[in-house]
Amino acid sequence: MNRIFGSSSSKKPKSTLQDAINATDARVASVEVKIKKLDGELFRYKEQMSKLRNGPGKNAIQQRALRVLQQKKLYEGQLNQLQQQTFNMESAALTTDNLRNTMATVDAMKLANKEMRKQYGKIDIDKIENMHFDMEELLEQANEIQESLGRSYAVPDEIDEADLEAELDALQLEEEEEGPSYLSDLNKVPDFVDEPPVEMSEPTTKEAVKTA
Repeated sequence: MNRIFGSSSSKKPKSTLQDAINATDARVASVEVKIKKLDGELFRYKEQMSKLRNGPGKNAIQQRALRVLQQKKLYEGQLNQLQQQTFNMESAALTTDNLRNTMATVDAMKLANKEMRKQYGKIDIDKIENMHFDMEELLEQANEIQESLGRSYAVPDEIDEADLEAELDALQLEEEEEGPSYLSDLNKVPDFVDEPPVEMSEPTTKEAVKTA
């Protein structure tokens, strides 16, 4: 029975909005061809009337031109309607595409939100904070160890650089006033001598002559 009378499943699919736009564009193209053809006839009638004098012949051509012009106006009105329909359908199609893209974006965001909740749900914030505190304690201990190893022995903790420079200047001044240490050692009396030696004066020239 279905082979003879057909079934409901053999119905043609419904046309989409894009199919309607394509069909309207085809009608627009057909009307534009007709208007162009009528423009050619009007141009020919205009040339004929320019060559004829006033009379029955010219009046007949003028009546034909008026009918063609009236037909052209009808086609132009139909063309405007078709173009407006195309514009409306294209606007609807654009809006539909935007809504479809919006829904796709929303679905993607929902999926991403679900995945983020699943991933972050596995993270324990308390454990992270405890690990952070442990790292801080380890770093403090490492710094204390480095400070202990780098400690100087038998050296004051705080040494004023200005005091050291002043002391150095005083040492240099003493050396300049006293002279080199080896000269002072030459003039020093040995420890085993009780009395210092007596300096002998050289004889004068007169005493040397008398003796002679």
